[in-house]
Amino acid sequence: MQFPNYRPRRLRRTETLRAMVRETSLDASDLIYPLFVEFGVGVRREVPSMPGVFNISLDQLPAEIDELKELGIPAVILFGLPDVKDEVGSGAFAEDGIVQEAVRAIKAHDPEFYVITDVCMCEYTSHGHCGALDEHGCVINDVTLEMLASTALSHVEAGADMVAPSDMMDGRVAAIRAALDAENFSDVPIMAYSAKYASAYYGPFRDAADSAPTSGDRRGYQMDPANSEEALREVALDIEEGADIVMVKPALAYMDIIRRVKEDFGYPTAAYNVSGEYAMVKAAAANGWIDEKRVVLETLLGFKRAGADLVITYHAKDAARWLKEG
Repeated sequence: MQFPNYRPRRLRRTETLRAMVRETSLDASDLIYPLFVEFGVGVRREVPSMPGVFNISLDQLPAEIDELKELGIPAVILFGLPDVKDEVGSGAFAEDGIVQEAVRAIKAHDPEFYVITDVCMCEYTSHGHCGALDEHGCVINDVTLEMLASTALSHVEAGADMVAPSDMMDGRVAAIRAALDAENFSDVPIMAYSAKYASAYYGPFRDAADSAPTSGDRRGYQMDPANSEEALREVALDIEEGADIVMVKPALAYMDIIRRVKEDFGYPTAAYNVSGEYAMVKAAAANGWIDEKRVVLETLLGFKRAGADLVITYHAKDAARWLKEG
């Protein structure tokens, strides 16, 4: 294919032609919106480092769900802020925990709206780590598996449609799958945070979820950003243990991982467009340095082009509105 016989610009001349040969599509149905829920009444508190993202109370959920439905966004993923934290994060698996109550509130308002719950301990532990700690301050893997399985089961008993373990403990998918199956919830899927990196892009999320560790960091269980082969091993393990969807987190600096995961496994793949990625775009847009709409849609399209089937993103509402506008 050489010029002048091959002229690629022929197919770029009009929007109709460009649409006809477009290789990748982006739709509101590809998006999942994260919600940060807490107890109280009338709470709608903007996260300072995440403009446009709010911590909300349970009574605010019906309006949120109605707005998302109107925009064509099919699902939320819930993160809870408990009133009280303790060493073992007991609020995570309490029957009347914040996520459990949020699931019930959404399902009471709209039984058909799809609810995914994040399964982790960091928002609920007084030390901010993703599980029980030993005397040296290290997370105890196998004890934490029991806590995660109890948490996932309590979410599903409350009405959650899907659970998403984000802790990066070894064997967590198998433990959760066994717990759900034992209680006749074998039809509930698991979306595993399979390749979750120890990333600097999570900072604003920790403001929203009040989940920063009080000491140390999470490099002992989250992945080294330098590694890609390890990501494939993690994904393979999660699939073997029963994951139905695998996830790469963060997304922007890890599109090579998204591509490799999709090509190697051909499994339903999610990308988490994380809080730091969101905050950078918002800050640049607020300063007039970028065209927010074009940058957001281009970024989300890039995740899809890399191989993501689903994108968890704080941009979901804006993106859905822009897509509706054409």
